[in-house]
Amino acid sequence: MDVGASEFAGCLPCLRDRVGRAAFLGLDLEFTGLHSAFSQNNQPSLLDSPAERYQKIRQSVQRFTIAQLGDGVFCCCCCCRYVVHSYNFFLFPSTLGVTDAELTLSASSIQFLTHYGFDYNKFLKDGIPYMNELQEKILSQRLLEGSWKVCSALNMKAVKKAIDKVTCWLAAAKEGDTVILQDLSDSQMLDVQLVLREAFQNVWTQPLGQNEVMVKKVSPQYRHLLESSSHDSCWKELILTSARGFTNLFQIIVKARKPLVGHNMLMDLCHLHDKFYNPLPESYEEFKRNIHHLFPVLIDTKTVTKSIWKDYQFPHVSNLLEVYEVLCSSDLNPMDPVCPVIALASDSARYADKKYPHEAAYDAFLCGSGKMLLQHFLKVFVPIGAVKANPCFSQYLTTLAEYLNKVNFIRGGVSSINFCGEDASCHYPPPLVVCVRGWPRLDERQIYQELQPLCRFDIRRLSENQFILLSNRYKHVVRVLRDYRHHPKLHISVYRHWRHSPNVNCLLKVSGIVALWSLLAFVLGGAPSCSP
Repeated sequence: MDVGASEFAGCLPCLRDRVGRAAFLGLDLEFTGLHSAFSQNNQPSLLDSPAERYQKIRQSVQRFTIAQLGDGVFCCCCCCRYVVHSYNFFLFPSTLGVTDAELTLSASSIQFLTHYGFDYNKFLKDGIPYMNELQEKILSQRLLEGSWKVCSALNMKAVKKAIDKVTCWLAAAKEGDTVILQDLSDSQMLDVQLVLREAFQNVWTQPLGQNEVMVKKVSPQYRHLLESSSHDSCWKELILTSARGFTNLFQIIVKARKPLVGHNMLMDLCHLHDKFYNPLPESYEEFKRNIHHLFPVLIDTKTVTKSIWKDYQFPHVSNLLEVYEVLCSSDLNPMDPVCPVIALASDSARYADKKYPHEAAYDAFLCGSGKMLLQHFLKVFVPIGAVKANPCFSQYLTTLAEYLNKVNFIRGGVSSINFCGEDASCHYPPPLVVCVRGWPRLDERQIYQELQPLCRFDIRRLSENQFILLSNRYKHVVRVLRDYRHHPKLHISVYRHWRHSPNVNCLLKVSGIVALWSLLAFVLGGAPSCSP
């Protein structure tokens, strides 16, 4: 079900009810870009620590925005039957009284989403506004100060036209007279009312149905009474609710504390924090604490499938749709009475007949469905006892206990980020070190291009003529050591921390200098003579 700004307010009460009754929620986000091209070395690397990767993601999240958010609401009808309502929320940054957001688009991401039929008209024309707590605080302060700012150029034109019309009308109007302003959008109606009230102390404004605002000439005393009314359409809380937009649903989800299911969801969580909660903090550990506070139960289907590839002979697939298709196959999940049944609600029925990869609501449906099927797969194949008839959701959840709150970490120093403990380390082949001889001004890109025909390594500079290489495949390490054994300019060997680390080398040099000066001082000072 597609939901834009024009439908969102009407859907919110139903969404609140369904989220409250849900067993868990599936989540997927589509972005205007992934990795910022303005920052050097911003691509994921095997050499990245979690804190280093977080800083890379943080820079990208600050530049790009969410184009579409998919939310699959899975409600349990009986012991092993679930009905899912899957929503496509088109989002667009709020322009209501806050600093105008800068929107960055990545050409490759736009091309990718266009290929899969993304509706850019819905995104740009009917995107649901949103703001985080910091932006809401700024907006609230401006409302208290009466310093309203119109950010939208379209709204500015409508406001100027309204001011001109009301100024001419006021010259001859009497107390109690009214004038109607027509053809205004929802955001223009609010901007026009707030600016007119700030500009003229003897008028009152009130919306009339859709696209119209009535302006009435009143006395200052009567206006004061009207301003105190909780029914005022420009009452502060109503403005904040309107400006928050999708953030209202985000806060409902946070308060519900339901398990949140995604696939490769680290970037998703970073955007959720930045766009709807607060700007991402500089500290990686603070980010982890905040996410665990917001979402106490996280399940990343990518983490689960990676873990069971070898242990349970699960097919080596990583694409979300492929994972779902494998789990639905008769080989892994034969028809049996205890296998969970997942039915699409009427508002999401189109996903039953056709595939919609990279449509956020469809992917959210796949995430949640994949989670249930993975739980059933583990309950059947892990030898911890027979499957009980009609297992409930909590019984299924115990099968995923070791994977809870562990989010997949793509190509990095750990296999997953643990949001309620220590991150799980990775076991890679030993790193290699390249010592360059007679090849001036060699950089990481040139070394990558040199080695690319043989294998793939992630590269980082150690010193002026030294680079560290890391691969996730042993055969690549063996191949490079063998083929570059007698290379005239690149000496490649296994990295030894005590020998190749710049910090260790610096410490050894400093220690050598101190020892040399101590020896010279002793020799030049002479040994003390002893009296007979």
